[in-house]
Amino acid sequence: MRAVIYLSIFLWGSCVYSQNKETLYDFTDLPQSLMSNPGADIKFKRHLGVPFLSQFHTNVGLRGATLFDVFADDGRSINEKIETTLNKLTSNDYLTLTQQLEVVNFGWKSKKHRDVYFSGGVYQELDLIGYFPKDFAVLAYQGNRDFINQPFRFSNISASGELLMVYHFGYNKKVNKKLTFGARAKLYSSLFHARTARNSGTFTTVETPQGNNIYQHIVSNANVTLRTAGYASLRDIADNTDAQQGKEIVNKLIGRALLGGNLGVGVDIGVTHKINEQLNLTGSVNDLGVIFYTNDVETYRARGNYVFEGFETPIQFSGAESQDFLDELEEAIPLDTLSTSYITMRPLKLNGSLRYSFNQYDDGTCYNCIEGEDPPYLDALGVQVFMQFRPKRPQYAASLFYYKRLSKFLRTKVTYTVDDYSYYNVGFLLSTHIDKINFYISANNLFDYTNLAKANGATVQLGFNIIM
Repeated sequence: MRAVIYLSIFLWGSCVYSQNKETLYDFTDLPQSLMSNPGADIKFKRHLGVPFLSQFHTNVGLRGATLFDVFADDGRSINEKIETTLNKLTSNDYLTLTQQLEVVNFGWKSKKHRDVYFSGGVYQELDLIGYFPKDFAVLAYQGNRDFINQPFRFSNISASGELLMVYHFGYNKKVNKKLTFGARAKLYSSLFHARTARNSGTFTTVETPQGNNIYQHIVSNANVTLRTAGYASLRDIADNTDAQQGKEIVNKLIGRALLGGNLGVGVDIGVTHKINEQLNLTGSVNDLGVIFYTNDVETYRARGNYVFEGFETPIQFSGAESQDFLDELEEAIPLDTLSTSYITMRPLKLNGSLRYSFNQYDDGTCYNCIEGEDPPYLDALGVQVFMQFRPKRPQYAASLFYYKRLSKFLRTKVTYTVDDYSYYNVGFLLSTHIDKINFYISANNLFDYTNLAKANGATVQLGFNIIM
């Protein structure tokens, strides 16, 4: 059991972050800016992302503790460091891991309406979030001897994970000189989904009136549910002894990726408003949508009450007594398997920014801009905000940024972000433009790269595009 706790704390020290893309947001030199704000004020005529290479994005980080807290060579025992870290973490700390891979991304300016830009593509996304089950981690690691009459809450158990493909098509229109509006329609095809949330009930140990160290271990009003979609058929394949099972699983996942999974719909909406020639205000709403889980659905639900009397917590038993206890527990709190369809909302994300541009290129030429457009500003300062809705509460982030065109071929952006995990998150984006070929790379938490064990997080994203 302690090995499970070690693994849980290790994961909390290595995989906690959000989907905030502070360096890419409103970086309108890149077509990927349209993915976070379909109403971005872009200048290019068309683009094509290199298939499978136009964007790879992954977020890894932590909240509440670091790997260094557990594995530091400071003379303390590993058990002491684990216990200290366990005491630091709360049930509001959470693990998130997000990964995205663009399969294809393309766009073009309408020949009939020169103020309209169309874009589309396909990308794969993995999104995981799990709240730290503080009560049951303490119970498993420390036992209940020091927690008589203290309830351990099943509401601590909350997690969700999904692997899906997203097919999208966007519309961007310059309404007038001051306003650009955009929208993006999305079709989701879910490969796998699992979610447990809104659980209730308690486990409490109380001293019996008889005394003599005899206790009652009470499971009261337990109601724990795990919903899955896409799991049952994969489990059945994995249970087979057929040597082809790996190939069967891959083929099934590919079929789901090609619109054969549980489907859903969504939309992104964004705007850019030019307050004046140098001051821009932007805003966007991403993944306003739902997925309908109707195929390959299984829901596991345990509800009931149970009382056990004894000297020790029943989970410490072994052998025949343990099996008798499990049989009795299953009879009191049966595990039901249901095949009921369900619907979930996508994790809604909100972005906004205020940008002040200055130092306009003024030698009389169009500095790599579209004919008829004013020469660009070489520098910009601004502020960005981000919010993402999650099962227990939203995640927030705020960033200051500085944008710089170093040359016709090189553009950069530096960000300073404050969020749930860090007050000194510095990010950097570098984008190269050699003729029509573009390569960009971005990372954040740069000051922590000298010792990743002490890092509060790390995000890396990179890609290749052809931009005209």
